[in-house]
Amino acid sequence: MKDQLETFSEAETRAFARRLGEQTGQGDVICLSGPLGAGKTHFVKGFAEAFGLSPDLVVSPTFTILHEYPGSIPIYHFDCYRLERAAEALEIGAEEYFYGEGVCIIEWPERLSELLPPEHLWISIEITGPESRRITINRQTE
Repeated sequence: MKDQLETFSEAETRAFARRLGEQTGQGDVICLSGPLGAGKTHFVKGFAEAFGLSPDLVVSPTFTILHEYPGSIPIYHFDCYRLERAAEALEIGAEEYFYGEGVCIIEWPERLSELLPPEHLWISIEITGPESRRITINRQTE
């Protein structure tokens, strides 16, 4: 499955992420790919709203790699930007989260792609203007 959509504001991107969150559940892995400033963390804010969380709770976990949010289903928010190798993700138990009781949402998933479960959703966010984004969604299955 490959879908594409355009958003024209941060609010539209967050609304899309919220709708996506409403369709996900325990064991789902969502990968967010895109350059710095594409809005990946804002996407996670909208996603978290679907689980009853305030978007104000969501911050970029760049320096801690992982934040856990206790919504109606736990959200495990990874930011792998600072990882130099996938083995670092293993050291923090990433695979246990991938197959855990919550939903994982991973920024910079390219840094640990060999560890991802066979089934995951890969979302690429492309900057197309000051507020606009092209979002491409690929369902990965093996």
